[in-house]
Amino acid sequence: MRIGVVSDTHDNARNVARIVEVLNRAGVDRVVHTGDITRGRTLDLLSNLDAPLVGVFGNNDVLRDELDAAAARNRIVLVDPPYEVTWAGRRVLVVHDPLEVEPALRVEHELVLHGHNHRRVLERQATRLTFNPGECAGHLEGYNAVGVVDLQTLTPEVLLF
Repeated sequence: MRIGVVSDTHDNARNVARIVEVLNRAGVDRVVHTGDITRGRTLDLLSNLDAPLVGVFGNNDVLRDELDAAAARNRIVLVDPPYEVTWAGRRVLVVHDPLEVEPALRVEHELVLHGHNHRRVLERQATRLTFNPGECAGHLEGYNAVGVVDLQTLTPEVLLF
């Protein structure tokens, strides 16, 4: 199973359309948004993903009623962090702010996903991978990124657009 990872889209419609193209081309089985979606129309655009989308709210997701309505309309799971899920036998922890990791972290978490700082993070500690693909809402073409993680091997990949 391969999952797409995106964070901090900040209602950048142009880039969100590109994110959909990139992740659909990558053939991921699920997509995780690690927060800072900002507006419901971003979720409407993300509903064009070929894979189901789950995500957490970020600090800039203050229009909760709008986001909740868009999530419901598009059958997207969007919750307050931390979000814990098991996919392909791997325990995954999803938060927005990296400061949220430590209080929620358990020894059984093999993959930790976060956003917030717009910086690429790829850290391995024993059997755990912590991953943030970095900036995706920027205006410099070729520097925006989303990620893909192969859950079988816990191998991350950064896809630039």
